[in-house]
Amino acid sequence: MSATDGIPDPALVVLVGASGSGKSTWAASRFRASEIVSSDALRAVVGSGEHDLDASADAFDLLDRIVAGRARRRLSVVVDTLGLDPTMRRAWLALARETGLAAVVVRLTAPERVVRQRNRERDRSVPAAVLTRQLRSARRAMAEIDAEGWDLVVDVVHEPEALPRERAPRPVGRPATPGATTLERSPTGEPMSGPAERPARGDRDGPEIVLQVSRFPWGEDPSGWLRGVALAAAEAGFGGVALMDHLIQIPQVDRAWEPIPEPFVALGHLAALGTSLRLGTLCTPVTFRPAGVLAKAVATLDVLTGGHAFVGIGAGWWEREHVAYGIGFPPAREREDLLESAVETVRALWSAGTKPYAGARVSLPETTCYPRPVGTPQILVGGSGKRRTLRTAARLGDACNLPSDPAALDVLVPLLRAHCADAGRDPDEVAVTVLDVPAVGRDREDARARVERLRGRAAAATYAARHHAGTATEHRDRYRRLAESHGVRTVFVAVPDLSGPDDIERLAGLVP
Repeated sequence: MSATDGIPDPALVVLVGASGSGKSTWAASRFRASEIVSSDALRAVVGSGEHDLDASADAFDLLDRIVAGRARRRLSVVVDTLGLDPTMRRAWLALARETGLAAVVVRLTAPERVVRQRNRERDRSVPAAVLTRQLRSARRAMAEIDAEGWDLVVDVVHEPEALPRERAPRPVGRPATPGATTLERSPTGEPMSGPAERPARGDRDGPEIVLQVSRFPWGEDPSGWLRGVALAAAEAGFGGVALMDHLIQIPQVDRAWEPIPEPFVALGHLAALGTSLRLGTLCTPVTFRPAGVLAKAVATLDVLTGGHAFVGIGAGWWEREHVAYGIGFPPAREREDLLESAVETVRALWSAGTKPYAGARVSLPETTCYPRPVGTPQILVGGSGKRRTLRTAARLGDACNLPSDPAALDVLVPLLRAHCADAGRDPDEVAVTVLDVPAVGRDREDARARVERLRGRAAAATYAARHHAGTATEHRDRYRRLAESHGVRTVFVAVPDLSGPDDIERLAGLVP
């Protein structure tokens, strides 16, 4: 869960500055109260008040225990003390290294006259001589920090009669902890275009965002629930709505007895709304329907939507639903063969005329398929990145849907592009799309609360990291980085706790 611009989460953050430099105010405006460990607040817990210096030893003993406990659970923790003692800073830095957290120091400075004025305005001011020593130590600490090996140093300058001004955070020493999510803004890239037949909708600020609806808590009004979600998505600016294609609800999403509709029936219902949303499946197993029947369904949907249909297609993976519905589930190699022949069949039936077709895997005596699609529906080849799936997408698809993890994309996108080159296709002809399952909160507190509700038996920090728990704005920035670094044109967003139309407001910030 991203804490503030440039600071990874989880991280161990140490504030450094004299009394009156604005440390507590800065932290409170950016972090949850439970993430901040303040020596002053702990003096009030173990002593008579924040200024009970006799309680300092016990307060710092408690502070160290809390910081260590949160760090070992890989939870962000902000150490709100003066931070001027180099021995204490080195101990916190060592703890960050030991627990694998990003080690961040925030240097807060203000003109001396401002610091002294603030001190005089306090109910209990720091003695002038003590504050003088703090300011002297602070100047020395600011210079020492550069050589201490922190992952990230953030400088915050409090100007007179003005709000704090943050300087751009800069990495110092070793790189940030692998897997940590940083929020440094990259320069805005060029517009991301979609397949030649249908440009992706996004703008200069990021990729197209399509809402994937994977669970259906529709209560007593299924039709109204579906319509409400789609209309709210259109109002929020989403580029489209995708539905999963499963016969039984999958365990990654919900319980087996929860409803999951037949997607093409449901998509036809949404087509009648007359929105400009793209509508399609992600992904349809080739084992469920003969390829010609799939071609007919998608062509009909394209006509009903005025050329806004797409289809995600894959080899299928869940044996249980096949067995339960009496559908054959051949070995993986045969399913991959079916995938290739299905895409070839669909394209043949969508081509002009009614002439016979003879291709690499498919022969058809005629290609009479009316209505024809209004445009050319995008065919996304889905999968987890298996080598043969990538080859199929490179040779036959308009897009390849991949995991949203940047480390996976580092490997899979170059492979996809290499397969495109081997097939004699320009890699730009095959769009990179991703499926993302984010935990999206209205603010950081709400995001953390959603993690607690959704995590099941997983550790909170593990779930938060896996689902990049944060605000919609933070996710939008992450999607922009995927577009810039890996050429991602469309992000299919499957929110694990979408409850209905009213929930779309929380997600509106995902859209550029």
